[in-house]
Amino acid sequence: MSEETPRIVVTVAAPVEAVWDALRNKEKIQHWHGWEYEGLDAEIDLIFFTAFTEDSETHTLVIQGHDQFTVEPHEGGSKVTLTRAPHGDDPEWDAYYDDITEGWITFVQQLRFALERHPDDARRTLFYAGAGDRSTGPAVQLGLDAAVGTAYEAEVVGEVLTGQVWFRSEHQVGLTVDQWGDGLLVLSYVGPSDQKPTGAAMAVLTLYGVSDADREAIDKRWQDWWAPRYPEQKSPEA
Repeated sequence: MSEETPRIVVTVAAPVEAVWDALRNKEKIQHWHGWEYEGLDAEIDLIFFTAFTEDSETHTLVIQGHDQFTVEPHEGGSKVTLTRAPHGDDPEWDAYYDDITEGWITFVQQLRFALERHPDDARRTLFYAGAGDRSTGPAVQLGLDAAVGTAYEAEVVGEVLTGQVWFRSEHQVGLTVDQWGDGLLVLSYVGPSDQKPTGAAMAVLTLYGVSDADREAIDKRWQDWWAPRYPEQKSPEA
């Protein structure tokens, strides 16, 4: 990834006011930011409501860490620009800079998806991450590495899924999933580097209207598929 300050830009088919509300209303933030885990509420409080500055007239928000959101009118809706904070003076923190950028790419696309497809709906999520012991990421492994707008039908981790490719970036593919209540599947893979000799893989599953039992069944299938291919990355001390 470039050493220059990255800018993540998406257009959203929703009014500026709706996008701004999704950035400033904690309940709405829970509809798109991150994924379910015990510390999500605290994470949202820290990132969006601690050490922030906002201008509701220009729809500009600078959050902790100096990442800046700007929401502007755009034909058919809004344009959201997230400008990453510049690199700092802490090499240990900067080592995670690209990882944080990748996370924001996922989250901004989840924001767009929530606003366009499920503006008032609560979601359920599943998350998987690990080191890639293969030369390709999960999108390629699952046969889902296609162009934006492509319709697909494929057997994915023991379930026939249909939908459309929602977005692509350098390292990520996002797909809508009809069988998950019009859900979203985001798959990511970053190849080997000095910091991650075996690369890093990630998947975020966003589900709507799915029962606890169905969520547990989906989780079991994905855990069984994921663990042998992209095991959790262990620290050098482990």
